[in-house]
Amino acid sequence: MLEYLGNFAVNRGEIMARRCYVTGKRARSGNTISHSHRKTKRKWGANLQKVRILVDGKPKRVYVSAKALKSGKVTRV
Repeated sequence: MLEYLGNFAVNRGEIMARRCYVTGKRARSGNTISHSHRKTKRKWGANLQKVRILVDGKPKRVYVSAKALKSGKVTRV
């Protein structure tokens, strides 16, 4: 089941690696820039927590971003 959040789709029916179940946040890539301005690739991870929430009336363990937890978009079981 695809659900559209902004400019991207979140597939809620399958297991997805390291992506927020509610907001769709995930790791972002970019460059580390040294003093001499050499660039190497790196990743910035999202602050994801593995929590149990109710999904269709059943408890399910999913990754949820800390921002979604703090803002009250999800409640733990």
